[in-house]
Amino acid sequence: MRYKCLVFDHDDTVVNSTATIHHPSFQQYLDRYRPGMSCSLEKYFLRNFDPGFIPMCREDYAMTDADLDIEVRFWQDYVQGHTPAAYPGIREIMLRQRAEGGLICVASHSLEENIRRDYEANDLPQPDLVFGWDLPVEQRKPNPFSLQEIMRIYGLKPGELLMIDDLKPGFDMAASCGVDFAAVGWANDIDEIERFMRQNSRYYFKTVEELNTFLG
Repeated sequence: MRYKCLVFDHDDTVVNSTATIHHPSFQQYLDRYRPGMSCSLEKYFLRNFDPGFIPMCREDYAMTDADLDIEVRFWQDYVQGHTPAAYPGIREIMLRQRAEGGLICVASHSLEENIRRDYEANDLPQPDLVFGWDLPVEQRKPNPFSLQEIMRIYGLKPGELLMIDDLKPGFDMAASCGVDFAAVGWANDIDEIERFMRQNSRYYFKTVEELNTFLG
């Protein structure tokens, strides 16, 4: 295998979730708690790309800590009733990695219980480790904690991991500890995001098939 451990982001990398779940949930939250305010899907992608979700909420929608607590609970309730579909071809990549004795881990801003539910619902092999929104704020992506823990637990070197992600926090996390990064662009066609990822990432894959060929 090319890498002993594949570390997947979840949303818009493994499952098609921003367009179908997270953005609609956020707009519904705004409709209820910030009447008259809106967030287009493109803006949601761009602001989650940089500076990230929490800064977006604070800077663009003037949310306090109490507001953020309400938004997160609103999001959690919404997610409980909506399961995203995995992108075609992702399952085959994971099955091959597992069959060859490799590890599958997740570093995401979704909750671990939801990640594992999505894996089960899409018949994906359960991850060996999941680092999600459940972590303390200071340990979440882009903090390198997740990758450092994977390397510590399994005795791996940075060159034995590949971080696969569609957004900048994953890129920043991988860069901070010398782990190879593969940017993926199958969730959107936003020029600003694709341009940054192509220019700065070691690898860029526009389709799942391209990633599969690279890993195969």
